[in-house]
Amino acid sequence: MLMEFLRSTAFSAMTWQAAAMITVGVFLLYLGIKRQYEPLLLVPIGFGAILVNIPLAGLNEPGGLLDYFYFGIKTGIFPPLIFLGVGAMTDFGPLLAKPYTFLLGAAAQFGIFGTLLGARLLGFSFAEASSIAIIGGADGPTAIYLTSQLAPHLLGPIAVAAYSYMALVPVIQPPIIKLLTGREQRKIVMSEVKEVPQRVKIVFPIVTAIACALFVPAATPLVGMLMLGNLFRESGVVERLSKTAQNELINIVTIVLGVAVGSQMSAEQFLTVGTLLIIVLGVVAFSVGTASGLGLGQIMYLVSGKKINPMIGAAGVSAVPMAARVVQKMGQEANPKNFLLMNAMGPNVAGVIGSAVAAGVLLALAG
Repeated sequence: MLMEFLRSTAFSAMTWQAAAMITVGVFLLYLGIKRQYEPLLLVPIGFGAILVNIPLAGLNEPGGLLDYFYFGIKTGIFPPLIFLGVGAMTDFGPLLAKPYTFLLGAAAQFGIFGTLLGARLLGFSFAEASSIAIIGGADGPTAIYLTSQLAPHLLGPIAVAAYSYMALVPVIQPPIIKLLTGREQRKIVMSEVKEVPQRVKIVFPIVTAIACALFVPAATPLVGMLMLGNLFRESGVVERLSKTAQNELINIVTIVLGVAVGSQMSAEQFLTVGTLLIIVLGVVAFSVGTASGLGLGQIMYLVSGKKINPMIGAAGVSAVPMAARVVQKMGQEANPKNFLLMNAMGPNVAGVIGSAVAAGVLLALAG
């Protein structure tokens, strides 16, 4: 009976690969709890990685708990719901007050298309390369949605890479920003973001949803839900729906989605050459996207007569509001009187729209 009990424990089936992935899960928990790197993402992802690598638990097998959690990812249900909540929490005022920042959000998507070519050269199919390249937008829900449509067999590593890089924005971006901007540039104080009329804020999500649906129909599920959530916020007549989208709905989906993403970090799926290539290409995509946003920021800095701080170009990636916070923090390190957050939020929210549209374009091309 004692031997039978010992054979039923996870210790009897533990491998070094599973132990290594459990260690990775603990490390993600450390980053989320101790270092506070996007704990809303890393805590459920890290815990999910621990659970799925416990031998004999069967959580990820057909009919297991995590298999049901994962259903919302592989069917593409969770990403539009996340976008609905993000739209309800997002103020497009900074973008509408300074429309030129839309260009910075578009420029930051260059990392997606640049990495697409690199992935093709490494032997990935167009559908696989598109799914890998979208990591450069630093938008987890968009990466999950596109991959579930084009390359579902890569969904696990791509989801993990996308959410990991979103969480590690405060680690990845600062060295790139310091490399591509000078200290005097980082000190530049920009003009304040003016208030936008409420009617403009109401019209914007309606017009944007219609325009995106007409020009890029494949992007409609993401952009449509983003704009619906924003309309809830700005219309002023559905406060209950807005609060639900901002709080209960997005919190529930984030918990289940995070654990489901972590459940794809099993040793069998994760410790492969293909996964390592995806992770490397993902960080290249994100870095190139940040650099291209900074490049256009430098051009705007010159064209504006040195009135635009080029750092806001780094916020053009879709990681809201992490990328804008990085710009704010670095601006204050260079100049304590520098408050760039609202100026950085313009390209940051533009990046959300840009990454969703880029995903729609790739989906249409690969369809």
